[in-house]
Amino acid sequence: MRKIIIAGNWKMYKTQAETLDFVNRFLPHLKDTPNDREVVLCVPFTDLNALSQGLHGARVQVGAQNIHWESEGAYTGEISGQMLRELGVRYVIVGHSERRQYFGDTDQTVNLRLVQAQRCGLTPILCVGETKQQRDAGETETVITHQVEKGLTGVDQTHLVIAYEPIWAIGTGETCEAEEANRVIGVIRGLLKNPEVTIQYGGSVKPGNVDELMAQPEIDGALVGGASLEPGDFGQIVNFQV
Repeated sequence: MRKIIIAGNWKMYKTQAETLDFVNRFLPHLKDTPNDREVVLCVPFTDLNALSQGLHGARVQVGAQNIHWESEGAYTGEISGQMLRELGVRYVIVGHSERRQYFGDTDQTVNLRLVQAQRCGLTPILCVGETKQQRDAGETETVITHQVEKGLTGVDQTHLVIAYEPIWAIGTGETCEAEEANRVIGVIRGLLKNPEVTIQYGGSVKPGNVDELMAQPEIDGALVGGASLEPGDFGQIVNFQV
């Protein structure tokens, strides 16, 4: 049985005070959320402790936005899995398109981060997706296949989440049609050894389109960007109706 996971990615937003305010306003939305849905908040490093403390055992899991592939060392600006675990982190985003585009992550370094996350007992959320140029050139399947195969080399597929995030739909307000997102996620699933891996859709997920997306048979959850910053919006997404 594939787990339904709704994760918020706050990117570089919110102070610790703003994090605690969010938690106080968001938790009431979970009162009637079905128990089979896992809720995750992937927040900036500086907010992890505040989030972990503020949840007070609530059903929200704490997630980070990146992890280094070494346990320690001279890696200024990076963070280790052990450091994350100490703060109560359970999930970590790996290979987000912004990390690939702006900070030099490659398929090789993404794979190293994935492997290290699992070594540290964290569940990685592997992000894959194509650009508008690649999609227009008919290269979607080729790009996705390459990212999945390279990213999952030596990775345990029993502790893994994958997020299909078409780059052209991230922060643009443009959403991949639900049927097309379902098709591409089906392609991803066909590349896996474990059919029970949770595969999310990410890319301008909003309260207005989450029901249609989650009604698709291959889509097991969502990785939510901007809409996860507002307690009401994220609450509606977590409580999607199918």
